[in-house]
Amino acid sequence: MRLVMFFLLAFTPLAAQWPQFRGNPQLTGVSNAAVPATLKMLWSFEAADMIESSPAIDNGVVYIGVQSAELLAIDLASGKLKWKYKTKEGVGESTPAVSGGLVLVGDLAGVLHAVRTADGKPAWTFATKSEIKSSPVIVGDRVLIGSYDGSLYGVELATGKELWSFHTDGPVHATPAVEDGVAFISGCDGVFRAISIKDGKEAFHIRTGAYMGASPAILGDLFFVGTYNNEVLGLDRKARKVIWRYENPQRKFPFYSSAAIAGGRVYLGGRDKIVYAFDAKRGKPVWQFPTRARVESSPAIASGRLYVGSNDGRLYVLDLAKGTKLFEFEAGGAVSSSPAIAEGRVVIATQDGKVFCLGG
Repeated sequence: MRLVMFFLLAFTPLAAQWPQFRGNPQLTGVSNAAVPATLKMLWSFEAADMIESSPAIDNGVVYIGVQSAELLAIDLASGKLKWKYKTKEGVGESTPAVSGGLVLVGDLAGVLHAVRTADGKPAWTFATKSEIKSSPVIVGDRVLIGSYDGSLYGVELATGKELWSFHTDGPVHATPAVEDGVAFISGCDGVFRAISIKDGKEAFHIRTGAYMGASPAILGDLFFVGTYNNEVLGLDRKARKVIWRYENPQRKFPFYSSAAIAGGRVYLGGRDKIVYAFDAKRGKPVWQFPTRARVESSPAIASGRLYVGSNDGRLYVLDLAKGTKLFEFEAGGAVSSSPAIAEGRVVIATQDGKVFCLGG
């Protein structure tokens, strides 16, 4: 029963919002927005530099970080720039998170920036001891952020004051997934950890034996994450162990894409150029879809379709059940950033600095 309840709760994001990396704190990559079956480009925006950050969407505004040391706010309807905020150094893979009139993002100087959504003015900054590639997750009155200094931090949302820090044995690259007042982080030290959001104390850990750059996704008591040991893992919170491992028998490549979850299946891309669907309980492949280059983009799900970018410069739209291609959009530059979906629109970004909005 508990698994069923969490399954239902994990898939109730607001259709008008995609306020953080993967759309929700469980990092499931699911939107209930109604996306048109046929997409066309509604607008494009030219940024000043490479984009590896993924877009967030909140109240009709797209937020995205750029390597030119900028956080951009772009009007979702028109594609016009509302404001831009200068970070200390470039924004790498950190995706903005939005809540309570603030948008937060980390930069490669190791600074977490809180910026007012209304006007792009700074509210506060919080400095870690090394670069930030993790994306912030806002939970109530606090923010969680990982740093390459090896720590996960809990920071007060209103002021930027440090509340606690938990130190691991390697960089905290991944974004924490959150459920039941607990943050779950997949570590570069090969350890999957559960950390209390209240006080930063470790609840438990699971040794995976593999470097993990991808972020975990939650389905009830189950977690799913790819590794640099060329595997996808299913982990069980109650049993506190890895319950299944998948490795492609022919193609030995890391999994950097973070998983999406829907309908009892797990979806993610591999650096072997393939998008996979797995049975969540057993880890058996259900279908595979080949692209022309590595897939580092994390897939998003809406309207019975899977949206995922590839470094071949395309956004693919796949049938969720069968894995057949329904549509592809040629973006030009590599799409390692992950799609964001809200208000019937799909927003993607490319490594050559372009932001695209697709819709009906």
